[in-house]
Amino acid sequence: MSLLYKPFGTVAGALGGIAAHAVFRQVWRRVGGEEHAPRATSRDYGWREVLMAAALQGAVFGVVKAAVDRAGAVAYQRATGHWPD
Repeated sequence: MSLLYKPFGTVAGALGGIAAHAVFRQVWRRVGGEEHAPRATSRDYGWREVLMAAALQGAVFGVVKAAVDRAGAVAYQRATGHWPD
Protein backbone atom coordinates (compact mmCIF):
# COMPACT_ATOMS: atom_id res chain seq x y z
CA MET A 1 0.00 0.00 0.00
CA SER A 2 2.86 2.42 0.64
CA LEU A 3 3.64 2.42 -3.09
CA LEU A 4 0.28 4.11 -3.69
CA TYR A 5 1.02 6.69 -1.01
CA LYS A 6 4.37 7.83 -2.44
CA PRO A 7 2.98 9.98 -5.31
CA PHE A 8 0.33 11.42 -3.00
CA GLY A 9 2.94 12.20 -0.36
CA THR A 10 5.24 13.81 -2.92
CA VAL A 11 2.51 16.16 -4.18
CA ALA A 12 1.43 16.97 -0.62
CA GLY A 13 5.04 17.70 0.32
CA ALA A 14 5.48 20.11 -2.59
CA LEU A 15 2.26 21.93 -1.71
CA GLY A 16 3.37 21.99 1.92
CA GLY A 17 6.63 23.67 0.92
CA ILE A 18 4.71 26.36 -0.94
CA ALA A 19 2.41 26.86 2.04
CA ALA A 20 5.36 26.97 4.46
CA HIS A 21 7.05 29.65 2.38
CA ALA A 22 3.90 31.77 2.40
CA VAL A 23 3.44 31.32 6.16
CA PHE A 24 7.08 32.20 6.83
CA ARG A 25 6.84 35.38 4.75
CA GLN A 26 3.79 36.51 6.73
CA VAL A 27 5.41 35.69 10.07
CA TRP A 28 8.64 37.43 9.07
CA ARG A 29 6.77 40.57 8.02
CA ARG A 30 5.26 40.76 11.51
CA VAL A 31 8.34 39.73 13.49
CA GLY A 32 11.09 41.30 11.39
CA GLY A 33 9.13 44.28 10.14
CA GLU A 34 10.54 43.81 6.64
CA GLU A 35 9.30 42.30 3.40
CA HIS A 36 12.11 39.76 3.04
CA ALA A 37 14.14 37.84 5.59
CA PRO A 38 17.90 38.39 5.56
CA ARG A 39 20.06 35.90 3.71
CA ALA A 40 23.10 34.44 5.40
CA THR A 41 25.39 36.20 2.93
CA SER A 42 23.79 39.64 3.25
CA ARG A 43 26.20 42.32 4.45
CA ASP A 44 23.41 44.54 5.75
CA TYR A 45 22.48 42.26 8.66
CA GLY A 46 24.34 40.99 11.68
CA TRP A 47 24.64 37.46 13.00
CA ARG A 48 21.66 37.92 15.30
CA GLU A 49 19.19 38.86 12.55
CA VAL A 50 20.43 36.19 10.16
CA LEU A 51 20.31 33.41 12.75
CA MET A 52 16.92 34.50 14.07
CA ALA A 53 15.50 34.44 10.54
CA ALA A 54 16.99 30.99 9.90
CA ALA A 55 15.66 29.59 13.18
CA LEU A 56 12.19 30.98 12.55
CA GLN A 57 12.18 29.66 8.99
CA GLY A 58 13.25 26.21 10.18
CA ALA A 59 10.55 26.15 12.84
CA VAL A 60 7.82 27.24 10.43
CA PHE A 61 8.87 24.75 7.76
CA GLY A 62 9.11 21.94 10.34
CA VAL A 63 5.65 22.58 11.73
CA VAL A 64 4.04 22.92 8.30
CA LYS A 65 5.79 19.77 7.04
CA ALA A 66 4.65 17.77 10.05
CA ALA A 67 1.08 19.06 9.67
CA VAL A 68 0.97 18.25 5.94
CA ASP A 69 2.54 14.80 6.42
CA ARG A 70 0.13 13.97 9.22
CA ALA A 71 -2.93 15.23 7.32
CA GLY A 72 -1.85 13.26 4.26
CA ALA A 73 -1.44 10.07 6.26
CA VAL A 74 -4.87 10.50 7.87
CA ALA A 75 -6.50 11.20 4.49
CA TYR A 76 -4.79 8.14 3.00
CA GLN A 77 -6.01 5.98 5.86
CA ARG A 78 -9.57 7.24 5.47
CA ALA A 79 -9.48 6.56 1.73
CA THR A 80 -7.83 3.13 1.84
CA GLY A 81 -8.28 1.84 5.37
CA HIS A 82 -4.49 1.45 5.76
CA TRP A 83 -1.95 3.67 7.44
CA PRO A 84 0.96 4.50 5.11
CA ASP A 85 4.29 3.04 6.22
